[in-house]
Amino acid sequence: MSLKEQIIAVRDSGKTNMLDSRTVQYIANEMNFYELVIFIEEHRDKYSKFIFTGDEKYLSVSDK
Repeated sequence: MSLKEQIIAVRDSGKTNMLDSRTVQYIANEMNFYELVIFIEEHRDKYSKFIFTGDEKYLSVSDK
């Protein structure tokens, strides 16, 4: 499952505001989305930019 699909699954659960990244991490962990938990921890700025813009380029972990 891609990062985008994991984010959408957490969003669709309706359990939190997606801007509350700590709670998103908690829910992602409960849903076994460990890749998303780590991505948010290591790239919180990119996660936030994706949430605000929907632009998938922010889900890349490369330094481009």
